[in-house]
Amino acid sequence: MELYERLCALVREVEDDMKKANGGNKAAGTRVRKAMQDIKETAQEIRAKVLEMRGTEEGGA
Repeated sequence: MELYERLCALVREVEDDMKKANGGNKAAGTRVRKAMQDIKETAQEIRAKVLEMRGTEEGGA
């Protein structure tokens, strides 16, 4: 759950820069790309944890 909360926080944090980037601000676009990479990595961690939990449930059944 901690990873999911971190993912949500990352998405919220990038909102202002996303609006600025949409308005043509190049520096904000760079920050958005960096944030998206962090979001991607966090999402991958969540995915791995879910698969790990799934494997644990199947192995114990």
